Amino acid sequence: MKATIVTIGDEILIGQIVDTNSGYIAKALDKIGVQTHEMLSISDDKNHILDTFASLQDKVDLVIITGGLGPTKDDITKKTFCDYFEDVYLRNQEVEDHIVALFAKLNFTPTQVNKDQALLPSKAQVLKNNYGTAAGMWMQKGKTIFVSMPGVPYEMKGIVNEALIPKIVSEFKRPYIVHKTILTYGQGESMVAERIEDWENQLPDFIKLAYLPSPGRVRLRLTARGENEEVLKKAIQENVQSLTKILGDIIVGFDEDETIEVVIGRLLQKAGKTIATAESCTGGKIAQMLTSVTGASNYFRGSVVSYATDTKISVLGVEAQTIEKFSVVSAEVAEEMALGIQKLMKTDYAIATTGNAGPNKGDSDTEVGTVFIALATPNDVIIQEFNFGQPREKVIDRTANKAMELLQKEILKNTFS
Repeated sequence: MKATIVTIGDEILIGQIVDTNSGYIAKALDKIGVQTHEMLSISDDKNHILDTFASLQDKVDLVIITGGLGPTKDDITKKTFCDYFEDVYLRNQEVEDHIVALFAKLNFTPTQVNKDQALLPSKAQVLKNNYGTAAGMWMQKGKTIFVSMPGVPYEMKGIVNEALIPKIVSEFKRPYIVHKTILTYGQGESMVAERIEDWENQLPDFIKLAYLPSPGRVRLRLTARGENEEVLKKAIQENVQSLTKILGDIIVGFDEDETIEVVIGRLLQKAGKTIATAESCTGGKIAQMLTSVTGASNYFRGSVVSYATDTKISVLGVEAQTIEKFSVVSAEVAEEMALGIQKLMKTDYAIATTGNAGPNKGDSDTEVGTVFIALATPNDVIIQEFNFGQPREKVIDRTANKAMELLQKEILKNTFS
């Protein structure tokens, strides 16, 4: 079963907002065995919308549209739906009652414009929107199902989870899709590919491997498609086991949600240890990664973003003489930052970063891209120097990822060795 996802809105095309809806919908479809064939973003133009619908009809099984369902005149998707299906509006009393109740909860009275959100194509099957006034619509023409949903992300997500996915599951027979993601740190895509070349060559035809690289990390995603779910799961498990024997030294987790920050959080909680960060060139990114995990307050004590040189001195206790002698971007300053935040926050572990992310050198003459990462452990301080090149965003991302990699390895060594 193939689907095309269409987002409607000039605000997307001019870069005013970023389309996050398509990714969410595609992931939800993938979980139930529906393959997303393509994603399109089109303008708020009636003819453009009609042409797009016509071009997709009978070529894919499912067209999912978001956007253009609001109550104002610039929201034209519903009217265009009516025209494409040669249909007329009919007031849906259940939807209107929902709109009135929704406004009553907010102590407001809906206007007629709000109530007219209940005017829907007469042939449409309604997908209830529990979080807004614009109902989802399900209509069929030829061999293709067309689904229209509001563009507001939380409303779209509600309809997808509570109405759309259950309806697809109940009405269509779909192949099974089994995914397994392996998260690796510390080696680039080409090096990983070289290490697993023989393993990759022996994968069965129904299993595909995708490399998903980002600065400092590579995700390997295995995807198996077929009619027998148990066969797929067994094949995936066997191939992951053999892959782990090859890449065990750089694998830090499995599955999409098994990020390194999740793994580190679990390790810290299991060991009963705590951590804090002192960040300069990374600007709080490491702290953000750590606190993105539910329950991080059990082990993360806090962070100081000591971006200015005098903050390193006054808050973290870095010696002015150290900065004067070695420069603010140096192993010595990184070490004092790590020890300073460890003492300040009373933690077992502490990460510190200082470097030239660029494009200018700032308070140091050190080459742009140079970074020092210091990791204070319960026993000592480990300091490493890197040059991550440019651009600035790459330096920041790779520094944060490398710091997490070093932290994970040290926790394992100190706790479980």
